[in-house]
Amino acid sequence: MANMITKSDASALIPEQVFGEIFKEAQKYSKVLQLFRRLPNMTSDKMRLKVVDSLPVAYWVNETTNNGRKNTTKMAWDNVYLTAEELAVIVPIKDNVLNDADVDIWEQVKPELAKAIGKKIDQAVLFGVDAPTSFGAGIIPTIVSKAKSVTETGRLYSDINDVMTAVEESGYEVTGLLGGVGLKGKFRMMTDTTGQPLNTTEIGSLNRAFVDNGAWDKTVATLIAGDFNEAVYSIRQDVTFDVFKEGVIQNPDGTIAYNLMQEDMSALRVVFRFGTAVPNPVNSLDGTETRYPFAALVPENTVSL
Repeated sequence: MANMITKSDASALIPEQVFGEIFKEAQKYSKVLQLFRRLPNMTSDKMRLKVVDSLPVAYWVNETTNNGRKNTTKMAWDNVYLTAEELAVIVPIKDNVLNDADVDIWEQVKPELAKAIGKKIDQAVLFGVDAPTSFGAGIIPTIVSKAKSVTETGRLYSDINDVMTAVEESGYEVTGLLGGVGLKGKFRMMTDTTGQPLNTTEIGSLNRAFVDNGAWDKTVATLIAGDFNEAVYSIRQDVTFDVFKEGVIQNPDGTIAYNLMQEDMSALRVVFRFGTAVPNPVNSLDGTETRYPFAALVPENTVSL
């Protein structure tokens, strides 16, 4: 049986409902939406990005061979696609719950839905959990597959330096650190290699963000470091809310869970469509397939996704 908001789920409601776009609300709860670089909105279900696939090569001119002839070279580009994937949910509610209310239940529901959207996005993009195929394996699984993970030694300052080095050797600059809320305490106790509290060092000056929506799995990774400008997303359809007074809601097995008209119910449908990618072009430092703009610090006994 599908879930439904009942009288016991809300003690005070009003019949007045206000709906609209709440992308900013969802953005507050998703670190991916906060940290990744947002591209212009998608005008169709796919957006094509051109990324450098190979770099030109310069040659010394030798007057004794080929009469000093200059060699030729080329650059090549490849396509990376962002595909608009849909994230949606339907919340059914009894009409008498709305009619007997003192506050707007939808105004109570909307922020919780925004939190749920933020969590689902972060889980999919960072860890690959329930991710659409177009999103790829997820940033942390990709880090592991490209051997860009560093195992914790208990010396956080040194460990972060090693993680940053893995990013830099791929030709990228680290712009920030991202981890779970449990990382806050570790930062408060972190000292540099001389045992002094972290103050004005490069690591201390990095932007830090902490995933506080329940999406971070500390058994898989402690933190990631990277160039967050190299991870992009685009919106095809902002978060929208629609209210339905008629129709049926089916269970996964095809049976009818609710008949809105027959059961005097309303349903709130929430839809959000966006695409994301890490283009990862070749650069002068690393043209190999193992380059990546992110690296991770993982626990000694990490859990595989």
